[in-house]
Amino acid sequence: MSLDKNYQLLERELVAADPWRLDANPFERERYTQMLRMSLSRQSITSALEVGCAAGAFTEMLAPHCKRLTVVDVVPEAISRARSRTERWSHIGWKVADLQHFSPPERFDLIVVAEVLYYLSDTLEMRTAVDNLVGMLAPDGLVVFGSARDHICRRWGHVAGAETVIAMLNEALVEVEHVQCQGESDNEDCLIASFRRPAT
Repeated sequence: MSLDKNYQLLERELVAADPWRLDANPFERERYTQMLRMSLSRQSITSALEVGCAAGAFTEMLAPHCKRLTVVDVVPEAISRARSRTERWSHIGWKVADLQHFSPPERFDLIVVAEVLYYLSDTLEMRTAVDNLVGMLAPDGLVVFGSARDHICRRWGHVAGAETVIAMLNEALVEVEHVQCQGESDNEDCLIASFRRPAT
């Protein structure tokens, strides 16, 4: 599936009031609970990055725990919806960009990326995105990654999913924790993992 087709798919899905049932589905709530728990394993979060905000459900959960939060998404409508949902917070910065080319001046002590990387066209693009994520991580920083599993993503027409990206992250970072979330549907099976930069 090409990147342009993936963008069009995301834009179509964002037309719904609750795309991907992120607010209403118990599986999604459990997934977000696990991601937030891992994110809050740090004593404090000075600067966080959320990659792929969908409609802002996780942004709303994470924002109160960060001094600064940067949110990046490739789809302007996703940024617009998440921004409306979280307008009570003034410490959130917003950027429409793709992960392979996003290059902020600061380094983040927390990076959260979930259900995003499988939209890339191939494993080379995934590796470029992972390398960029690792480069944006501050010393002793934490990456929290979540995704549907490889076999599910391939069934959806994507090249790969959780296992592939986790293997890439393990090449550069040290895995701290790894959990599986499952729901009632065959599509509700994801892995969530956290990673730290190794001490030098």
